[in-house]
Parts: sequence; structure tokens; C-alpha cells
Amino acid sequence: MLRTFSCALTLALLAGLPARAETSFNRIASFATPLNMAAGEDTGRPSSAEIISASEDGNTLVYTDSPLGAIGLIDITDPAAPKPLGNIDMGGEPTTAHFIGGKIFVAVNTSESFTAPSGKLVTVDLATRAVEAECDLGGQPDSVATAPDGSFLAVAIENERDEDVNDGAIPQAPSGFVIKAAVANGGVDCAALQKIDVTGLAAVAPDDAEPEFVDINANGEIVLTMQENNHIVVIGADGAVASHFSAGAVTLDGVDTKSDGVLDFTATKENMLREPDGVKWIDGDHFAVANEGDYEGGSRSWTIFKKDGTVVYESGASLEQAIAAMGHYPEHRSRSKGTELESVEVATFGETPMAFVASERGSVVGVYDLTNPAAPVLTQILPSGISPEGMVAIPSRALFATANELDLVEDGGARAHVMIYALGDGPAAYPMITSAGSEAPIGWAALSGLAADPEKAGTLYAVSDSVLQNSANIYTIDATQTPAKITALVTVTRNGLAAQKLDLEGIAPDGSGGFWLATEGRSDRLYSHGIIRVDGEGAIQAEIGLPPELLAHEIRFGFEGITAVGDTLWMPVQREWGDDPAGMVKLVSYNTADATWGAVHYPLDAPSEGAWMGLSEMTIHGDFAYIVERDNQVGAAAKTKKLYRVPVAQLAPAALGGALPVVTKELVHDFMPDLAVLNGYIAEKVEGFAIDAAGNGFVVTDNDGTNDSSGETLFWTIGAVQ
Repeated sequence: MLRTFSCALTLALLAGLPARAETSFNRIASFATPLNMAAGEDTGRPSSAEIISASEDGNTLVYTDSPLGAIGLIDITDPAAPKPLGNIDMGGEPTTAHFIGGKIFVAVNTSESFTAPSGKLVTVDLATRAVEAECDLGGQPDSVATAPDGSFLAVAIENERDEDVNDGAIPQAPSGFVIKAAVANGGVDCAALQKIDVTGLAAVAPDDAEPEFVDINANGEIVLTMQENNHIVVIGADGAVASHFSAGAVTLDGVDTKSDGVLDFTATKENMLREPDGVKWIDGDHFAVANEGDYEGGSRSWTIFKKDGTVVYESGASLEQAIAAMGHYPEHRSRSKGTELESVEVATFGETPMAFVASERGSVVGVYDLTNPAAPVLTQILPSGISPEGMVAIPSRALFATANELDLVEDGGARAHVMIYALGDGPAAYPMITSAGSEAPIGWAALSGLAADPEKAGTLYAVSDSVLQNSANIYTIDATQTPAKITALVTVTRNGLAAQKLDLEGIAPDGSGGFWLATEGRSDRLYSHGIIRVDGEGAIQAEIGLPPELLAHEIRFGFEGITAVGDTLWMPVQREWGDDPAGMVKLVSYNTADATWGAVHYPLDAPSEGAWMGLSEMTIHGDFAYIVERDNQVGAAAKTKKLYRVPVAQLAPAALGGALPVVTKELVHDFMPDLAVLNGYIAEKVEGFAIDAAGNGFVVTDNDGTNDSSGETLFWTIGAVQ
């Protein structure tokens, strides 16, 4: 049962993510925002990196940190080794910060309520880190832009709507406006701020402008998006409205419109309002917008306009489809805004004008060649942290950086990060696995188990876990290519229909053209622990539930892998169940010839404080069973991601319910250096390992389908396995 993209996604577009190019952006460093906290201050406090900009010499980054009410500074003199310069308190919620000379100008929201908005423009001296001046802005600021010559600032005063009032419908007084602030001698003349009225322009809610994002071109013209109003305004150098127009609508072909646990890119959404958020001038006549669609829209696209309102380019669903081919599609967002393209950056590197389009929910950035603004060419998709909000290009140093706002400290997850990329010779390091270029383009996510074809070297099989709760999939992977290519997909079916409530965590060839699958149970979600046998088309041939001796002690952390030797299947249990001694987990056996169960105990490494240790995969090759053991930590907290081996001779199962023999393990490989190769944060879930017919070991991480994850999937080989 195949799930593919619409034919609207051409193979040419998929091939537009080249594995090799003359030059590529690659991530060279990641900076976790807690590094800017004072000693002892990081006691689990949430922080963030939202909007980011660079000093004029390109050596310092500033980002806004809303939870802390501060701006954070980073020294990137050596961009591969960023250094913390600390936080500066802003006395409110900073929304945007920009450099002009040695000063940082910060818009700060100080509103006491939605109906009584207020804010200030704060001037900070970079050298002393001191606040030098504050201007009352008369409302709640959002975006700030600087004129290319540094002569003035533009501030979008949003006076945002309360989404809990009248279901968030506008109008909601007071309306917003735009501030133009002249900059001279390193400061702003607060008494001479120019207030630019933009009410009465939009058809949706003319009395509630809701200004969102601003940018300024070399002619001193300001472009403004009014997202909820689906409207764009161009303000002349004299501060008067020069033109304005509706952002219009777009029809999306080949999109997933249902948050149903199935990746199905065959639907059409007609006349979706663009509702642009981020905007950047390309030149004096063109600008690009990212169409987030935060009100009633959700176009999932980005657009290039001429300043008279003419649409020069419309991406439609093409970027979202390319993101899905890399496994970064957020299926749980299908019903609303999909990948949610929110911000855009434009800069010229060498002689090539480029656009960078950030997907907040896909946690990636699309990189385009803008040599012809009417036909941008997608050249790369960069992996970012979780929810990239702001971006800054530094072409003078061939650098690019993203600010990633989501901080999961309260859930024990990844922290907010600033990520730094360099443009250089050579291929793109990411993606490491993709379905781009497959004969039938394939959407995928959450690869949670891996197996090798017993005869074809470099041919592997993977399964998806419960992230795709109504579409348990088996993927064929060609690992002889770089990046590895997902070439085929079959959906597991029961009586001809897609099987539901399966959490596939392991796969093994059954020797007859089909597969054995391990599914992990979770009673609170009506998932059952067990073993499944399917034929080569994914049709279930047999389902084997666990015996009462096991089920009596179950917890939700069940089978994580499956492998076969002769008539016996072996399944590692991820964590200790109720009858296991602390630090011991079961390797469970099932004899397919006589339907008998047994087990041995496997000794876990001791976890670090606050962590747990568990198993993620098991595969038998030659005289050994290879087992992936890991902790549940991410980023700097991650300590253990290892491959061990156990002699097959020790896999002598004892009957369940009694004492179990304990196997001995030998370290084969430490995955921690491998997980750092992309210079991002360390991923939690090394979940798939297989040894192919040529004896090479392959590894894959589970990206959780972008749920509280950056969505990055790492796929690599550790070479020949002894």
C-alpha cells in the first residue's frame, strides 16, 4: 500500500537537492543559550533564541531571549568555536535587536495587557554592555529593521491581538502602526520619532492594522507585512505610504491536509490566503515574503513580489514537499499550517544573490539561488535547531546563522540554540538520508529499526514508529549512494487496510521475502506488545502476542528491535520490567517452530544522574549479537550511546518466570563522536543498527517526526564490523 506525493512534485525539484555542489553551506557550530547564563543561574530556567543579527564586522551575534527578558551576545571571531558574552537584561520582552556601529538597538515589549500595549526602544553600548537610552514607542513592538546606511530604524508596532478573545478574530483595538526613528551620533532622537499610520488600507480589518514585519531597502523604502490582514504596504523614503496591496491567495497541489498519522501528499488546498510574516528586500524593486498564515490562512509557501504588487514567483507547496523528502515534515501539523514557513533572509554571497526561507515546524532552512528572481533555484536545505525563528546572513565572512526558539528544558529535552554555518567548497553534509530522486517520491519520518538484506550489500530496510500512528511503514534503503536513498515504501496492512495502533521498533527478514516486525506496546494508547510477520507487500500473515509470564510485569518500554537466528527470534526489551533486577533488561526469545518463549538478562551500564539507560536495537551477525545501548539524554547531557556485542553462544534462553542467565558484553563502538559530526546538538535516539551482506555496520537515528525534535536524521556507516 503505497503513500506518495502528488505528481505535482516533479523529480526535477527533488533532484534540486544535490548531494554534491561546487560550494555548500555546512553547520560548523551550535551554541546553546544557557551558556550565556551567569554561573549558577542555569537551574533549569527556560531560555530562547528568537530574532538574531550580527555586528557590522560580523564578529558578534545578538539574539533576543524572551523568557529571560534579555538579549544574548555571542563572540564568533572564531565561528567554529563561539564564545558566550553573557546576557543583558532589557526590563521587558525583547522582540528584535540590531547593530548600528557599536550600538545595539533593541525593541522591548513592556505591555501590561493586550488592551494597554506599550514598548520601548533601548540603546545598548556594545563595548560597555550598558543601556544608554530608552525611547517610549507608544505601543507593543515586534519587528525592527535598519536602513542599509544606518541612518534610521523602522519599527513595526503590532499591538497584537489576544487569541483568547473572540477566538482571536480581528479587529481588536488598539491598532498598530509603524515608527521611523532617525539615528545620528550613535543614538535615536526620541522626541523626533515619526509615527506612520497604516490603518484604513487592508480589506480584512482596516481599523486593526496588525503590523508584523518590516525591512528597508537602499532607497530608504520600508516594506511592511500585516499578516492577519493578508496585506503588504510599501512606505516611501518620505515616510508616506507609497503603495499597498493584498498579499492574495495561492492554491496548493500535493499537500497533506489531515493530522491523521498518515503521510499522504495528494490533497489540494484552494485559495489559501498567503498571510505573510517575514519579509526582505531583494533589490530596489523586489522583495520576498514567507507566508506563515497565522490567522485564517496557511499557504505553506513563499513568494516574491514586485513593489507594485505583481507576483514574480510563487513556491506553492514545492519547498514543503522537498522538506518532506528529507523526513522533516511535521505530520501533526497537517491540518493547519504544515511546515509553517515563517521567516526569510536575503543576501549576496560572492556574486550569487540568495534567499534563505526558514520552516518553523520542519526545523530547516531552504537555500535558494536568486540569480533570476522569477525562477529561484533550491540548492540546499539546512538542518537547524528546533523551531528556527530568526536568521542572519554574514556574506563578508561567508557565514550564516539561525536562532532556534524552542527550549525543552522543562521536559528534559534539547535547549534553545544558535547555529552557525559556513559556505565553503565541497558537498553538503546534510541530508544523510533522503527519498529525493526516488522513482515514486516518498514521505517518511521516525526511522526506528533497521535490518539488512541478507544477499544485497548496501540494501537495508527500516520501519517507522508510532509517530505515524495510522500508517506503519517499511522502507527500502539504498545505502550505496550518498546521501542514502529511500527507494520504496510499503505500508503494513491488516485485511487489506492500513494496520493501526502499531509502534514498529524492529525489523528482520524472515527468509521468505517477508519480514518479522517487533511492535512496542503502550496500554494508555491501546498499543499492544508483540511480534508480527508480514509478506513482501506488507500484508500481515501472523500476529503473536506476549505470554502472560511477560505481560504480568510489562511497562510501556517494550521491544526495541528484532533479529533471527535459525528458528529463534530475539527481541531486546528497552528497560527493566517489573520482575527485572535494577540494571538488568531481558533479551526475549521466541522459537517459531514450537512457539516457546524464553529470555536471558543483559546488564546495563549505570546511567548518569537524572537519566535512564536502555536498549534500542539488536542484530545477530556471525558469532555475535550486536546491541545498541543508550541513555535518554540529548545535547550536553547525553553520555552513553554505544554498540556492544554478546556471544551468540551465551544466548541460551531460560524459561520465563524464574532466574535468567546473564550474558557478558563487549564494547564495539562509541556513537557519541558520530553524533557530533553535523555540529548540532547530540540526538537522543540511536535506534537502528544493521550489518549488511558485505559486513558493514549502518546506523540510523529516530527523528521523532519533528515532535519536540529538530527532525534531523543521522544515517552513517561505522565500516566493517568484526
